[in-house]
Amino acid sequence: MIIVDTALQKRADANRPIRVGVIGAGYMGRGLVMQIITAMTGMDCSAVYNRTIDTAELAYTQSGVDDVVRASDLKTLENAIEAGRPVVCDDPMLLCEAGNLDCIVEATGEVEFGAQVVVRALKHGKHVVLLNAELDAVVGPELKVMADAAGVAITNCDGDQPGVVMNLYRWVKSIGYDPVLLGNMKGLQDHYRNPTTQQGFADAVKQKPKMITSFADGTKISMEMVVVANATGFGVGTRGMYGPKAKHVTEAPGLFDVDELRRGGLVDYLLGAEPGPGVFVLGYNDNPIKSQYAQYLKMGDGPLYTFYVPYHLPHLETPLTVARAVLFNDCAAVPLAGPVADVLTAAKTDLRAGQTLDGIGGYDCYGIIDNYSVSRAGNCLPMSLSDACVLKRDVKKDEIISYDDVDLPKGRLVDELRAAQTARFG
Repeated sequence: MIIVDTALQKRADANRPIRVGVIGAGYMGRGLVMQIITAMTGMDCSAVYNRTIDTAELAYTQSGVDDVVRASDLKTLENAIEAGRPVVCDDPMLLCEAGNLDCIVEATGEVEFGAQVVVRALKHGKHVVLLNAELDAVVGPELKVMADAAGVAITNCDGDQPGVVMNLYRWVKSIGYDPVLLGNMKGLQDHYRNPTTQQGFADAVKQKPKMITSFADGTKISMEMVVVANATGFGVGTRGMYGPKAKHVTEAPGLFDVDELRRGGLVDYLLGAEPGPGVFVLGYNDNPIKSQYAQYLKMGDGPLYTFYVPYHLPHLETPLTVARAVLFNDCAAVPLAGPVADVLTAAKTDLRAGQTLDGIGGYDCYGIIDNYSVSRAGNCLPMSLSDACVLKRDVKKDEIISYDDVDLPKGRLVDELRAAQTARFG
């Protein structure tokens, strides 16, 4: 942040703001637009896409910007951006192709749509920031290959759990501790929640019931921790992670096997721990002199030490990711190489042959993390690809669904990307 804010001020002083296009004006997308407009120096939210253009315009008007251009072609969009006028459209590819946008933020959380947007943006030389763990978890490594070929950055965002834990991971390493566990904190985990059970809470927080369901049923945390696993090489100790209960995150060193953690590191989570909904890292250091300093600083007795951030603020911090990508080609969270972990598709209830699966946050399935080697050996269907798949056989509750069990929808780009990723990395 210290480097980023100085660099952004230099861009402002030179009257060369970073120009950002936001894809998706949902709840988080609108919050992101407001943050860029009201809080960021050296950065403009130049264009917003939403399938309902009125909602795209709302992202500006609720931020105090009224003079908004509506564009239906690339020339109108680019002219508005060049003139410094905010512009909205209902064609996402216009933003991806605009020659005067520096970065695209994909903020829809949609898998197939997001894949189409990201691929087009990369092909047109745009840096890409993902507010879309659902896409990143299933084809992030292949998208990273494409970004490298285009000479741009693709990254998950600061502020969401993967970005926060990765920033903490890098910081813990920088102060001389060996990160051996990268953790999330959850207040609830119930694989059998569905849009009906979550409707009331969704209404209260102005979110879609399917999205809230994906938080409650464990799918979202699985996808977030796959992003972290792929960015670090850390796997899971068991399917679904251990997820021990705790009252406070500082209890974490006593809840995991230190010898297991030191065999390459794990991603995991705590259930019910304060201060939620934050993230934590367990760092290892057995130097006896450093241990004396750690005790003096009330860090604990070691050799495992807890470092944590008590919150995550996606829409507030995502602009910092944009600046890191555009100015420094630095990523908050990006795959190291091939996939390390995967999110498997498990049945929430008994399912019948011929049934069309309703995807993430639905009534039919939940996502559960496992090591990629397990997923590959079982030919498991990734949860991110489950939407609109048709079952070929009956499936029992909690059974893992494989590619052999389904007919995939025809013509999806994301399936092509997954196949290319598997061919490349195995």
